Amino acid sequence: MPLSAQPPASGEPYVLTASLDNARHLSSLLRAVHFQDHATCFATANGIRVTVEDAKCIQANAFIQAEIFQEFAVQEESVTFRINLSVLLDCLTIFGASSVPGTSTALRMCYRGYGYPLMLFLEEGGVVTVCKINTQEPDELLDFDFCSTKVVNKIILQSEGLREAFAELDMTSEVLQITMSPDKPYFRLSTFGNAGSAHLDYPRDSDLMEAFHCNQTQTNRYKISLLKPSTKALALSCKVSIRTDAQGFLSLQYMIRNEDGQICFVEYYCCPDEDITEAEL
Repeated sequence: MPLSAQPPASGEPYVLTASLDNARHLSSLLRAVHFQDHATCFATANGIRVTVEDAKCIQANAFIQAEIFQEFAVQEESVTFRINLSVLLDCLTIFGASSVPGTSTALRMCYRGYGYPLMLFLEEGGVVTVCKINTQEPDELLDFDFCSTKVVNKIILQSEGLREAFAELDMTSEVLQITMSPDKPYFRLSTFGNAGSAHLDYPRDSDLMEAFHCNQTQTNRYKISLLKPSTKALALSCKVSIRTDAQGFLSLQYMIRNEDGQICFVEYYCCPDEDITEAEL
């Protein structure tokens, strides 16, 4: 790839360099977490995590492993910066969102460190465009502390099952109620919209169910307005892991396979709707 051969400019060395033969692999993942203008990027030797938050109630993380890139180097233990995600996506698709079949936009991404812009070198069909995006001081992010030891219930579904659910349920409802249980109804999604209550049940032996690990019955409600952004990741994914902890915090982890068969993950964390009382359940 011509961009990967470009020597770094004179001056301070880059603390982060990454090259991709196809920038669309990155832009599609970033679009899956693009529900706010700004994102915080963390780069380590393992890859890049891009985090977006809203109202301290929902957090989305896109994980782009180092193996996805043709070249990936981080010169410090970790590199962190905040960036305008809308601008970054505009730059990544500067040659158009949908390339002509057989062509792709090559990307080389460089960052010199605190106070410097993120540099993007994009090449398609022999034309090179250079973009500089200002970076900002990263915000302190929520820690949902969602470690595997605190997970109470977990199921893994084929994504088509959840896509069908979102298509069938009444999205005029303010909340989505999720019931996970070792006994019937096992996994139930409920809405309470203008047309009344609607329930969708998945038996544990459903063809769509890849794993079922429920230790206790939990029923929690989540604001649909908070969950709607995750449907972008759902549309790209092939599997989804749905987990809850003892407090009812929800983790939706989407497994996404790109055009080259490489696997990436997008994860959404969502707080339960605390306005709902036990008497209403």
